[in-house]
Amino acid sequence: MSGPILVLVEVAAGEVDRVSLETLAFARGLAGAGGGSAVEAMLVSPDGGAERLAGSLGAHGAATVHLVSAAEVAGAYAPAAWGAALAQLATARGAGAVAAPGTDRGSEVLAHAAARLGMPLAANVVAATPGEPWTLTRQRWAGSLLEDATLDAPVRCLTLAPHAVAVDERLGSGGAAVMAFAPSLGAADLVVRVTGHEPPATGSINLADARIVVGGGRGVGSAAAFSELEELAGLLGAAVGVSRAVTSNGWRPHTEQVGQTGMRIAPDLYIACGISGAIQHVVGCKAAKRILAINTDPESPIMALADYAVIGDLHQVVPAISAEIRRRLA
Repeated sequence: MSGPILVLVEVAAGEVDRVSLETLAFARGLAGAGGGSAVEAMLVSPDGGAERLAGSLGAHGAATVHLVSAAEVAGAYAPAAWGAALAQLATARGAGAVAAPGTDRGSEVLAHAAARLGMPLAANVVAATPGEPWTLTRQRWAGSLLEDATLDAPVRCLTLAPHAVAVDERLGSGGAAVMAFAPSLGAADLVVRVTGHEPPATGSINLADARIVVGGGRGVGSAAAFSELEELAGLLGAAVGVSRAVTSNGWRPHTEQVGQTGMRIAPDLYIACGISGAIQHVVGCKAAKRILAINTDPESPIMALADYAVIGDLHQVVPAISAEIRRRLA
């Protein structure tokens, strides 16, 4: 039996990130198929909340949670330092595989760790079967195609494509053992680090976790015209997302961008308003359970992806939807 599968766990706003829970589910499946002896997690928790989070991680399959206790990384994200800690922990635990969520941060940290371990890294994996070697399926070209690949190394390093694996919400509440881990870090590991964080506006809904997202593209027309989408989002308890064209025009912040160079979302419903559906955007929203497209062009690519479509001017359709919701709420 190979060593444990070590999973990098990310924390956002004091809670475990959903993509990290997906990665734990993925690792649990690998361990069950003989890819590792157990699932363990590495957590950098600057607010000291590891004990509180350990129960949830245990419920999602982690037998042990390794809390990185180095003071140098407390309160700050430092990619090289996190990568060094992950590589050192993998070596100390004799890990047979190291997995990370395929987020910007997870991909960056695991790239550092794999380089330090001298191991290959398979990115954007959606399925894996342990063996000699492991066989993988991974996303390529912004998710427009799937590649069959093999991974043969003493330590298999891979990132899981966001929303490729479902989180099992029915797991129990078993806890995980919590162990402190103090990596050996040098000054070079801390040259690049986050020194500040600007929180989102009070009351805003996290785009990554929103059950409904109202998306706007170039067809919205202007920054001011997004007030119609904001009104609909407010009535639905939804988040607002945008295409790259919108952020490039300066109409909305990059934090709202959905797509290859933005956020990858998996809401119950995605309402795409004035979005053509270029592949760079589709890769960010195709995990939505249902897509409603509102567009004047019936031949736009988004229509091929949509479950429901309204052919019309969004500046007429969106206010009409909002008015009907208000009427029914009254």
